[in-house]
Amino acid sequence: MASFDADYIQRLIDRDPETGRHFATYFGELLWIKLRTRVQCHQMAEDIRQETLLRVLGKIRAGDLKKPECLGAFVSSFANNVMMEHFRGESKYCEIADEGWAMIDPKGSVHDAYVSDERKEQVRAVLNEMNEKDRELLKAVFLQEQDKDQVCREFGVNRAYLRVLLHRARGRFRAAFSETYTHARKQK
Repeated sequence: MASFDADYIQRLIDRDPETGRHFATYFGELLWIKLRTRVQCHQMAEDIRQETLLRVLGKIRAGDLKKPECLGAFVSSFANNVMMEHFRGESKYCEIADEGWAMIDPKGSVHDAYVSDERKEQVRAVLNEMNEKDRELLKAVFLQEQDKDQVCREFGVNRAYLRVLLHRARGRFRAAFSETYTHARKQK
């Protein structure tokens, strides 16, 4: 394991090529080990690794690293932050390789359409049987996809309590749907 001291940090600040290569190689490999278990997309993992190394060097050169012996933890915490930023923003843009994906017939089969229509009807029936508050909440969030801040205003609750209400309403919906679906299957 490498040891990091004030001299090492100063060489990074002074842009010493050998120290820069060591930093990029050493921490690049450690970051790769960390990221390959947490990020499924190879390109995203590489982006996070490069972004982390770049930001850490910037912070070191700005004098933000107070304890050189904590460089490993400094890099690791930056990696966590960059990873979370990417998960929030860019994960939906990660390319997926074409191999292994089967083409899906957009028309589907008659049976699929029937099952889908039947399922929609069951969902409608269960929603209609639920109390009005749960029904309106589930419709607003999941069917109409309204902004959650708007839903909070309409229901007179904050975001934290909205999560509680949604959790409870979904639980009641699942229970009612499961009961309806099981009852429908037994009748056939």
